[in-house]
Amino acid sequence: MTSFTDRILETTAGRLFARLWGEPQRDAPTLLLFHDSLGCVELWRDFPARLAATTGRAVVAYDRLGFGRSDPHPGCLTPDFMREEARTSVPALISQLGLGALVPLGHSVGGAMAVATAAHFPEDCAAVITESAQAFVEDRTVAGIRAAQAGFTAPGQVERLARYHGDKARWVLDAWIETWLSPGFATWRLDDDLRGLRCPVLALHGDNDEYGSPAHPERIRSVPAGPAHAILLEGVGHVPHREHPEVVLAHVAAFLRGLPPRSAARERPAATITPEADGIPAAGASR
Repeated sequence: MTSFTDRILETTAGRLFARLWGEPQRDAPTLLLFHDSLGCVELWRDFPARLAATTGRAVVAYDRLGFGRSDPHPGCLTPDFMREEARTSVPALISQLGLGALVPLGHSVGGAMAVATAAHFPEDCAAVITESAQAFVEDRTVAGIRAAQAGFTAPGQVERLARYHGDKARWVLDAWIETWLSPGFATWRLDDDLRGLRCPVLALHGDNDEYGSPAHPERIRSVPAGPAHAILLEGVGHVPHREHPEVVLAHVAAFLRGLPPRSAARERPAATITPEADGIPAAGASR
């Protein structure tokens, strides 16, 4: 398994914890991972190491401010927090880790951050990958969060979060629920950042995702001006990289191998949404 190095990065808002698998390479963009609303580096488990081994590329994951081993967040999340993440944390990651070209890859809300990063740093991003990303707020999203909110009232649930976030666990939970259920957030859309993309896009999404329907990967596929491809994973829920890691790894590796030269990326026609890619086993078949 690929070895890793831990780093503490300094930002004006606080320190960030980051982990690097492999070494950044000139000819192979580094995969930069953005975790979900309750996530952190440790909750990626062995996926980053397997991703580095499968693709032959360096992989970076980090804890956003307020999560995992990073410093506490100084306040509340704003409605623009996904873009703010791209504008504030990503420059520190690039400069302090010596990263060159990137392929942002984000899970759930991290997918929106990956898109925002690629839109904000078009010259630095060779491609962008989303996994179970939301592109807007829909009824299924709200219902899933309300169900999770009820589940976290059970004894011991917040303590489980504290294993990974320490005394920041309550803030982590409240930030997720209060932001997404806020009436002011109901009109949020990812469209502006999607329209700003100039690199190839891969959107992976489970057809049983409890937080988002297939309308999300379709939006991520259809809005960008450049080449974009969406893949629905049969029988898969909200966390494909944990439920069927080998399928996710195969799709990501195939996508990276097929990337065109940067100058030709926008000339490639956009693909349609498909249930599975040729030559890669269906998620359901891998159980």
